[in-house]
Amino acid sequence: MKKFFVICSLVLLLVLFTSVTYASNFSWDMAEGTTITVLFNQHTYSEAVIKKISEFEDLTGIKVNHTVIPEENYFDKLSIYLNSRAGDPDVFMTGAYQIWDYAPAGYLQELDKFIDDTSLTAPDYNIDDFFEGILGALRWDLVPGHKTGTGLQWAVPMAFEQYTLAYNKRIFEEKGLEPPKTMEELLEVTKALDEFDGKGSYALALRGTRNWATIHPGYMTTYANYGAKDIVIEDDRLVSRVNSPEAVEMTEMWLDLIHGGGASNWSTYTWYQASADLGAGKAAMLFDADVVEYFQNPEGASKEAGNLAWVPAPMPEDRLDADRKSNLWVWSLAMNKYSRKQEAAWLFMQYFTNADYQLWAALNAKCVNPARESVFNNSEFQSVVSKADGYSEAFEATVDGTGIQFTPQPKFFELTTEWASTLQDLVAGNYDSTQEAMDELKVKMDKALSDVELE
Repeated sequence: MKKFFVICSLVLLLVLFTSVTYASNFSWDMAEGTTITVLFNQHTYSEAVIKKISEFEDLTGIKVNHTVIPEENYFDKLSIYLNSRAGDPDVFMTGAYQIWDYAPAGYLQELDKFIDDTSLTAPDYNIDDFFEGILGALRWDLVPGHKTGTGLQWAVPMAFEQYTLAYNKRIFEEKGLEPPKTMEELLEVTKALDEFDGKGSYALALRGTRNWATIHPGYMTTYANYGAKDIVIEDDRLVSRVNSPEAVEMTEMWLDLIHGGGASNWSTYTWYQASADLGAGKAAMLFDADVVEYFQNPEGASKEAGNLAWVPAPMPEDRLDADRKSNLWVWSLAMNKYSRKQEAAWLFMQYFTNADYQLWAALNAKCVNPARESVFNNSEFQSVVSKADGYSEAFEATVDGTGIQFTPQPKFFELTTEWASTLQDLVAGNYDSTQEAMDELKVKMDKALSDVELE
């Protein structure tokens, strides 16, 4: 028996020794002398990374060549690079929706083998520190119709936006109004604030261009909170549900908001115009990304800086007890499947998504929302965001329900752009009813989805 215990002890010591030795194999300079290329979208998040590239180079001995492309043509150029399969760029910025095209096409390197290898990933990287819904938005099993959150990890988060309601508390106080909690209250407040400061001023800023980006922020957040689905799997094929009773009810509410107190030229509005109007005091509210509203609030950032406040996205009155949802946009770093320098590429990706960097970026470079829970809960960060009235509270009330509310499928951009076009036609009065418009949209979507294979 004594001999048995001695043998067991030796085996245990060997296992522990082996584990420690294995973990200690990680070294930031393992790819010293390598040169990688990185493609950035022009954004606050990429500006922050660029400021720290020299520190990364000093630590790792890796040379980084980077290119920044404006957002309006970033993804077009990225697609050309990836389609060439030449291996450049090694690392690039992406959103979650693009993964539904890039991963099935074989452009993306799955990351689990890097994350799980303790010789390639720093022991303090802690993948579990990311908010679950944010990291999960970048995990997918490649099957159209299957939700994100399962399958392989295709990218790692830089920072993200969720969708809340920002309002000008100065205007609300002057008018004796309370921030709305329900969609019905939002409609009442919107009507009450129409032309609140004379012609040209209006109540609620919303996106409206004929573009997928009109559907994915406040509209899709509200759509999900009404319990509506965009696409489902039925009889082994993808079928649109945009004409369901919940979808029609929600869309009618959205039309009422636009007609009741939206911008007169709503159909031209991107998030830039919408956020600028909030900051200038031209709009009293903005239902969009919490971060774009946040950028208008620091001292000197806009005319109404310091007057902005946040509440969670209003819920339908009859669904106040339902779990609150928000759609999601998450800027992320991904690796080119054809990169010949994947080890160095992964070092870059983990350096610029680790907790230390993300805390610095959140405190010093306006990189909100942080994708890591430890960064959001950091006392210094909380001190900074406490200056934004209600921002932290709205974040916490929303983040657990934040995720991709769309159904992954390869024709996302085509179909959401068609959806935005239908919304424009409805606002313009080109249909006799919302039901008629959504029925027609369903037919178009079903036709486009008819050749999508689920296997």
